[in-house]
Parts: sequence; C-alpha cells; structure tokens
Amino acid sequence: MSTPAPQTRPDSAPVSALDPAVAARLKRTADGLVPAVAQQYDTGEVLMLGWMDDEALHRTLTTGRCTYWSRSRQEYWVKGDTSGHVQRVKSVALDCDGDTLLVKVDQTGAACHTGERTCFDADVLLSTDDK
Repeated sequence: MSTPAPQTRPDSAPVSALDPAVAARLKRTADGLVPAVAQQYDTGEVLMLGWMDDEALHRTLTTGRCTYWSRSRQEYWVKGDTSGHVQRVKSVALDCDGDTLLVKVDQTGAACHTGERTCFDADVLLSTDDK
C-alpha cells in the first residue's frame, strides 16, 4: 500500500493537515524534521528512532500507523508496508522542549531493518548490568 505524496506549495514546502496548535509546538531541525522515538507500549523497550515532518506526524496521528520521512530516499514510508513489521500507534507524546516525539507502538515483528527486534542491540557502548 503506497502512501500518497503531500501536496506542495509554490515554494515547494509541503502542505500538511497537521493541527496548527500541534505544529506550533514543534521545534524542527533545519530540514523541518523532528526525531521520533518508537517504544513498545507494554514493555517500554526502545525500538528505533525515525524522523517525522509535519505531514508524517499528521499521517501517524490519523492512520494509527507510524509514517516516517526517509532522509536517504527523500520520501515517506509507513513502517511495515514492505516488511510486514507494522507499528500500530498506541500514543504519541511531545517532550517538554517540543523537539522530540515519543511514539508508543505495538510492534509486529522486527523494528530494525536488519531483522532485529530493536535497532539498539548491535553496539552496546556501556552496560552496568550483571547479566
């Protein structure tokens, strides 16, 4: 299932249907993006970090599935459309500074493109666990 591209204004900036009150609270990068941390809603496991612009956030809030902006491909992607590893949205919160989103999801299958459950399994830089 492909996601339609957003409409564009004459200045090439995307037009989004994101609630203006929500949009006003977002602090974006120079590229107009906000980092979005995906977390398993029932265990608290951090799954991945993706990027959203206003349109991706709008689609996430209205469809109940995570939509991200791919910085490498310069296009929207809905998590799971290709892999089947769907993220069903349970809640979305904006942090106190307005510069990061926390998206609590019910993850089906792997969250990472490598096939791992989480993107944070590969390189543990420090661990004080006695496991």
